[in-house]
Amino acid sequence: MKSTVETLSPTRVRLAIEVPFVELEPSLKKAYREIAQQVNIPGFRQGRVPAAVIDQRIGRGAVLTEAVQEAIPAQILAAVREHDVKSLGRPEVEITELADGQPLKFTAELDVRPQITLPDLGAITVTVDKIEVNEDEVDQQLAALRERFATLKTAERAAQVGDYVQIDLNATVDGTEVPGGSATNVSHEVGSGQLVPGLDEVLAGMAAGESTTFQTELVGGEYAGRQADVAVTVRGVKQKELPPLDDDFAGLASEFDTIDELRSDLRERLTRVRRVEQLYSARDKALDALVNAADVPAPEGVVSQEVESRKQAMADELERISVSMDDYLSSEGKTAEQVDAELTEAAANGVKVQLLLDALADQEKLEVSDEEFGHEVVHRAQRAGVEVQKYYDQLVRSGVAATVYGDVRRGKALAQVLERVKIVDSDGEPVSLEEIRRGAGDADADSHDHEHDSHDHD
Repeated sequence: MKSTVETLSPTRVRLAIEVPFVELEPSLKKAYREIAQQVNIPGFRQGRVPAAVIDQRIGRGAVLTEAVQEAIPAQILAAVREHDVKSLGRPEVEITELADGQPLKFTAELDVRPQITLPDLGAITVTVDKIEVNEDEVDQQLAALRERFATLKTAERAAQVGDYVQIDLNATVDGTEVPGGSATNVSHEVGSGQLVPGLDEVLAGMAAGESTTFQTELVGGEYAGRQADVAVTVRGVKQKELPPLDDDFAGLASEFDTIDELRSDLRERLTRVRRVEQLYSARDKALDALVNAADVPAPEGVVSQEVESRKQAMADELERISVSMDDYLSSEGKTAEQVDAELTEAAANGVKVQLLLDALADQEKLEVSDEEFGHEVVHRAQRAGVEVQKYYDQLVRSGVAATVYGDVRRGKALAQVLERVKIVDSDGEPVSLEEIRRGAGDADADSHDHEHDSHDHD
């Protein structure tokens, strides 16, 4: 095999490869064996068809084409190793000469890892928001907690937004009952929008024992898109009664004895949340600054593959929740072109960050220990709800273990970034990464959530 390499851009090269015909012989023999297993020719057992008969019945050209397709990946790999090409993504192959008995000539264009000159990390300064928690935010947390301990009392009046009602529903289209369109004694919060469109508007102002009918457009089932007549009857109305914000409430809703202690705890929780936000903000801003300073290019082919992967993930998620792409675009107020542009920008940024962290990991000679790799596998297996050994076996079978290794290595490189860049708050005051991490760790480990939900129904 002979090969040359031509640089097309900082992120793309073209390999020109010439393979003597004699080097294709192993692939030709394999092609004959595989075709012999696939064809049924009278007078010959399957898998025992002579090459001459295959040439006569199938054609030598078909055999040659299959042999070449089998040989090309190995030839590209050999050329990549010969020229020390740091390849990324899938190559684009073009066969330029293919004739029986003659050398195979083809080109392969592929994205490559660009040369990246990393800036001095210590010269990078990022600014994060100053941690501030005002009393209004504490009040909002208390209000939410208070809502969870509200009780429901029967109201001798018409329903209002925020009340709970017990209702019967029956939906029909042109007088025919909609399958699954009936419900009895359903509890519903007026104004929550949790049931059919238009229901909350008619419930506000209805009292127990009253009935009415309204129209709504059905969104699922065999009558999707049709107008349905919905009969609704209110069985009862209940209003929420919130407990007073006093020491008794603090004892009910938490382990604290006084409302002041509860407020102090909520304030500290909000502070820890802000520290998590600081950590994420510092990470994102540091990476953006480094990518810009290093002027990292994005390989087009790799970005295109990432965009397609993200599009497929989006399509799968929309299908899972039974939402069409048109409905999604309408709800977001975006065009398909805008979504494509956003996906492309996000994919390009993601690829640039990966390349930068890989370059830093190479520069710092970072490695991943068996313990670190195993810890990541355990974490991912638990998140996926799969037994650890089974998850690891799946990684190996699918060839994704190297990707997990790369992710862990980039994580170590990211830790280096955050250790070395300067972080200041919006007042220009230095922010300690250790303090941020400690606060963020406390927030992650915080399992006390004040949830002793106790709706009382009379």
